[in-house]
Amino acid sequence: MEYVKLDQLDKRIITAFFKDHWGSPEMVITSGTYQCDELPGFAAVAKGQEIVGMITYTIVGEACEIISLDSVLEQRGIGTKLLTLAEDMARKMNCTSVKLVTSNDNILALGFYQRRGYRIIKIYQNAIDRARIIKPQIPMEGENGISTP
Repeated sequence: MEYVKLDQLDKRIITAFFKDHWGSPEMVITSGTYQCDELPGFAAVAKGQEIVGMITYTIVGEACEIISLDSVLEQRGIGTKLLTLAEDMARKMNCTSVKLVTSNDNILALGFYQRRGYRIIKIYQNAIDRARIIKPQIPMEGENGISTP
């Protein structure tokens, strides 16, 4: 397993990863709409160019916002390593905070981040409904059967 900056990879591979895992590279969250295949970040790469994990982020002022974090191989430390790489980059960029948004149906992500010291500080009512206007392919139900109307 190798961890590399996204700018070291062929953008077509990054774009394909987002299409496979998110329906498109477009990510709609409360802070805006992002093209994840154009953001800085890191990837966990196996077998040459096979991406098995990826994190993207943006830095605005003194805040780093994690836009996406994916690990194809669960329970192997990939997500933790990618998050650590982004946090280290944020420190080098003199960020005073690292934040992110996830949906209420993403139970695995909520637990993952809380175990690593992140805290729920705000709940955005009907955020998924607003995001779905921009990105209609957001499913009505999460993988665990929790509705996101």
